[in-house]
Amino acid sequence: MSTETHIANDDEIDLMALLEVVWNGKLWIGLVTAFALALGAFAILIATPVYKADGLLQLEEKSSGLGLPSEMLGQLSTVSPSTTEIEILRSRLVLGQVVDDLALDVIASPRRMPILGDALHRLGIPEPGWDSLAPYAWGGEEIQIGELVVPDYWIDLPLIVTMQEGDTYQIELPDGRRLRGEIRQRLVDHALGLALRIDALSGAPGRQFEVIKKPKLSVIRNLRERFSVTETARDSSILRIELNDTDRSHAVRVLDAIAQSYVAQNVSRSSAEAQRSLEFITDQMPKAEQAVVEAQDELNSYRQQQRSVDLTYETGALLERVTQIEQKLNALVIEEEQLKERYTVNHPTYQALLTNRAKLEEQLDDLRVEAGGLPETQKEIFNLTRNLEVAQQVYVQLLNRVQELQVLRASSIGSVRIIDTAQVSPQPVSPRRGRILALSALLGLMLGTGLVLGRHLLRRGVRGGEELEQIGLPVFATVNFSEEAVNHRKTRGDLAIMALERPDDLVIEALRSLRTSLHFGMLDAKTKSVLLTSSAPGTGKSFTAVNLGVVAAQAGQKVCVIDADLRRGYLRRYFGVEKNRAGLAELLSGARNLADVLVPGPVENLSFIASGRFPPNPSELLMRSDFAELIERLDADFDLIIIDSPPALAVTDPVVMSRVAGASIIVVRHMETAIGEVEAVRRMFETAGSKISGAVLNGYDPSVVGSRDAHYAYNYRYSYAARED
Repeated sequence: MSTETHIANDDEIDLMALLEVVWNGKLWIGLVTAFALALGAFAILIATPVYKADGLLQLEEKSSGLGLPSEMLGQLSTVSPSTTEIEILRSRLVLGQVVDDLALDVIASPRRMPILGDALHRLGIPEPGWDSLAPYAWGGEEIQIGELVVPDYWIDLPLIVTMQEGDTYQIELPDGRRLRGEIRQRLVDHALGLALRIDALSGAPGRQFEVIKKPKLSVIRNLRERFSVTETARDSSILRIELNDTDRSHAVRVLDAIAQSYVAQNVSRSSAEAQRSLEFITDQMPKAEQAVVEAQDELNSYRQQQRSVDLTYETGALLERVTQIEQKLNALVIEEEQLKERYTVNHPTYQALLTNRAKLEEQLDDLRVEAGGLPETQKEIFNLTRNLEVAQQVYVQLLNRVQELQVLRASSIGSVRIIDTAQVSPQPVSPRRGRILALSALLGLMLGTGLVLGRHLLRRGVRGGEELEQIGLPVFATVNFSEEAVNHRKTRGDLAIMALERPDDLVIEALRSLRTSLHFGMLDAKTKSVLLTSSAPGTGKSFTAVNLGVVAAQAGQKVCVIDADLRRGYLRRYFGVEKNRAGLAELLSGARNLADVLVPGPVENLSFIASGRFPPNPSELLMRSDFAELIERLDADFDLIIIDSPPALAVTDPVVMSRVAGASIIVVRHMETAIGEVEAVRRMFETAGSKISGAVLNGYDPSVVGSRDAHYAYNYRYSYAARED
C-alpha cells in the first residue's frame, strides 16, 4: 500500500502528517507572515486618514395650516416621515445645492509624490532639496480658486498651475498650451471658453498644483457615497447624519451645508404649499362676494313683495342646522380643491374627504325633506335666508383663510430642526491599524501555510524508500541531506572529499552502510564493478562515487574509481588531476595504456581514472570490447571498481556499460527524482538485457516528510562516535 493510499485511508494520521509538514515549514510561514505584516504596515503608512463628522436632525410633526376637518382626522393613515425625509436628504435637490454653494465640483490641490507623497507630508519629512522634486508639495502649500469655467471637453481634465516669482503663476492647459496669470486677477480666454481666478496661492517657486473641474453628477454621486443618514431609533424622528472626508474641517463644513440645505428646502416646501393655497382662495373671493350680494337682493325683494314676513322659531332652528351643514360642505369644497393638487382620487386622504362629504349631504337631504313641510311663505323665506347666510359664511371663511395663509407664508419655519451641528471625530475612522495588521498577519499565516502545503503536495519526487521497494528496487542506503554536497559543484578549483574532511558525519556513516550492503550483495556478481547512474543530473551520483571509494579504501579494500562520464565528467577535481590529463577516453581509443591513466588517490588502496579529453563519440568508445577488457583487467587487481556514469535518461552510455558491470545502482534524489523516471531507467536497462540491482536514496530531508517516512533515515537521528576521555 502506498503512502498516499495510507494517508487517504486514515484521516487522523493524515491530519497529523499535515501538521508535521506545517511545523517543519514554520520558517517559511514566519517569513511570509512577516512579509504580509510589512505590506500591512506599508498600506497603513501610505493610506490617507479618513475622519467622520456627524450631526443630529429632528423631524417635527408637520403642520402646514391646511389641516382637514376634525371629522377626517381619525380616517387618515399614519406614515412615518423618516423614510421619505432620508431620501430627500440624499437627493440631488439637497446635495446638488451643496455642491453649488461650496463649489465642490472644483478640485484644487498641491501635487504630491506618487504613492508616498501624503505619507511624507504627514510624517513631516523635510524636503531633500533635489531639483527633480521641486514640483511636488512638502507642506505649507495652499491654493484657493475663486472662479473656474472650462469648456465641456476639458471637464475632468487637470490644469497644472505652477507657482512663479511674486504673485504670478503659469497654467498648463490640457491641450499643452501655457498661459500666465496673476493672483486675484481674472484670467479669461474667450476663444477657449476659459475663465480662472485664483484668490490665494502659496508655496515655493516651481511648486505645482492640479485644478480640475469635475462633472457635477459624479461629484454628487461621490458625496452620496460618503454621506449616510440613519434613524437613531425606530419612529424616533431623530436622524443622525454622517460624512467621511480626508479633511476634518472640510467634513464639518460640508455636513453643515447639507443640513442647512435640507432645512432650507423644507421651509421652502412649506411656504410654497401655503402660496398655492392662497392663490386658489384669492381666486374664489370675488365669486363669494358676488354670491352674498345676489342672495341679499333676492331676500329683500321677496320680503317687499310679502310685506315683511318673519321666520317662526321652528323655522329659524331648522335654518340654523341647515346653514351649519352647508358651511361644512363649503369648507370641504375648498379642501378638495387643495387635495387635487397633492393626491389622486384613490388616495386614502381623498377618499376620507369624499366619505365625510357624503355623510353631510345625507344629513342635508333629511333637513330639506323636513323643510318641505313648511307653509309656502315660510318655505320661501327659509330658502332665501339660508342662501344668504351660507353665502355670508363662505365669504367670511375665505376671508379668514386668506389672512391665515398670509401669516403662514410669512412665518413658515418648516418641520425640521437641527439639534446638533456637525462635529468631527478626533481620531480617524480609517485606516483601522489594528484590524489591518491583524488581517495581514492572518493572511500571512494562511498564505505561508498554503505555500508549505502546496510545495508538499506538488512535490512528485520519491518521498521514501518504500516507494522504491514497491517497484522492486531494494534500497541499499539512505544518505542524509548535506548542504556541502549540494553546493560542491559551485566551488571553483579542487573539491574537498567529505569522507576525509568530516569522517564522523552522518552522511559518511550512510555511505559506510552502502559499502557493507554492496559487499554482501555482490558475492555472486560476475565482476567486482559497481555502476552508479541516475535518471537526471543533480542527484549526487558523483559525490556518492568518490566518498564511497574513500570509505571502501579505508576499510582495507583496494578500490578503483572510474570517471566514465565522457561528456561532462568532473571527478578529477576531487583528486587534484589537471583538466587535460589523459584518462578513460585515451585508454579506450588506444592512445594510452592503463599505467599512463591510473592515478593514486588521496588515501592508501585508492586509485582513480579520469575521463580524459571529452571525445566526439563517447558511446562508440564504450561499446568497444576495450571497455570490457579494461574491467576484466581491473577486476583482477582491485577489490572494488566504482564506475561513475552519466544520467541514463540523457544518454545511452550507462546501458552500454551495465553489460559488463557486476551491479548497477541508481542514485535517486529525495523529493526531486520522480518515481516514473526511476521506472523508465529500469525498463531501459531491462530492454538492453541488464538490470538495476538497487537504489541509493540520496539527499534525504526528514523535515519535508511525515513521521511515517522517518524510519528510512534512522541513522540521521543517531550517531555513535568515540568517547573522548
